[in-house]
Amino acid sequence: MSRVAKNPINFGDVQVTLDGQILVVKGSKSVLNLKLPKQVNIEIKDKSLQVSPIDESTMADALAGTTRANIANAVEGVVTGFKKVLQLVGVGYRANVQGKKINLTLGFSHPRDYEIPDGITITTPTPTEIVIQGFNKQLVGQVAAEIRQYRPPEAYKGKGVRYANERIKLKETKKK
Repeated sequence: MSRVAKNPINFGDVQVTLDGQILVVKGSKSVLNLKLPKQVNIEIKDKSLQVSPIDESTMADALAGTTRANIANAVEGVVTGFKKVLQLVGVGYRANVQGKKINLTLGFSHPRDYEIPDGITITTPTPTEIVIQGFNKQLVGQVAAEIRQYRPPEAYKGKGVRYANERIKLKETKKK
């Protein structure tokens, strides 16, 4: 059995209900629904939840660990939420939020617009900083990756969109 799946999930004030293959996690800030794979069995006891594979196959074992991690992220998300910070590095690079879109000026001939999905809040405290917040960890990471994909950091000057804690190893320029 997966070492990750062996650990129980303790969910204090969070309400967790199982409806067939749908797990509903309801916290003080949000409600998340998770569709569970058929190869996984879930037992809810008191204020803890245990995930186990149905059979001894490798796939069921892997899905048990993944499902346990996803449920733990959902429990954490409905209580505190998740946050990613992006930085824009480059002359003239800036971002601003306009309604349900974020307008990115990244050195191209025209600005890029990114449609903000439901469940995500994007703020720009400074023109070169983007804060992405939400309750679903996967969605927050996906939005951050899609915005970063417009202009990933390049290796010579480090210009581009990068995560706040990301370190770019710069290459030395070519010499004659």
